[in-house]
Amino acid sequence: MEVKKICVLGAGLMGRGIAHVGALGGYEVALRDVEEEVLKNALAIIEKNMKKGVSLGKIGEEDMKTALSRIESFTDITEAAKDADLVIEVVPENMKLKIELLQDLDRICGEHTIFASNTSGLSITEMASATQRPEKVIGMHFFNPVHLMRLVEIIRGLETSDETYGIVEGVSIGMGKETVEVNESPGFVTSRINALIGNEALYMLQEGVASAEHIDRAVKLGLNHPMGPLEMADLVGLDTRLRVLQNLHEKLGEKYRPCPILEKYVNAGRLGRKVGKGIYEYSK
Repeated sequence: MEVKKICVLGAGLMGRGIAHVGALGGYEVALRDVEEEVLKNALAIIEKNMKKGVSLGKIGEEDMKTALSRIESFTDITEAAKDADLVIEVVPENMKLKIELLQDLDRICGEHTIFASNTSGLSITEMASATQRPEKVIGMHFFNPVHLMRLVEIIRGLETSDETYGIVEGVSIGMGKETVEVNESPGFVTSRINALIGNEALYMLQEGVASAEHIDRAVKLGLNHPMGPLEMADLVGLDTRLRVLQNLHEKLGEKYRPCPILEKYVNAGRLGRKVGKGIYEYSK
């Protein structure tokens, strides 16, 4: 099957990034969100990021214009998804929410349509089992910022077919990404390692081992990481990081117990860059 149209469900940080690389990759993109204002903001940021790519010589101006013309926004899920070849859901990390969404898509989409989840740790097999097409359900774990980060983790559920995997791998490469194949396991590869490092950094912060700035600086300069673990947590979103850790703690045991200070930040509404305040504070 040739993928011509992709539907992206969720126009937040990750969704707009996936729409960006999908359109540049030559795919027609239906970007859907429940709020018109979120869609307008997403389209403006996509255009801004593409213009920066033009100014840096990464893409041509005509390529940018053509890519932007490929993106159409929707608030109605049926209109957005009904003729898509691939649907990528980018809704919050809540299994009940994702299953309800996939069941709705089962009724809306054609039999050929592949469903992909951008989850960073939830079970693809569990999601797939709630649909009438478990062989066509797969994980596509993108990384933030999507238009700059090279990797897509492709996660096989128990029933995911080789054909589905091959199609999704081809789409990922078409978006300019490199891929790794992962058999479903809690946290996959990157989330499992990243959550553990980030959680340990939070314990060090809580214990007063060093300031947030110095923990991040030590990891960047001493371990050659491009971003410190606390900066990364703010970028990912502290609420998202907490949900990932809670899932890993439930599935893999005590070493993934979320640091209490993380729960405190989330309860205080300090969710990271997306709200201007997390472990660090950010000016608009």
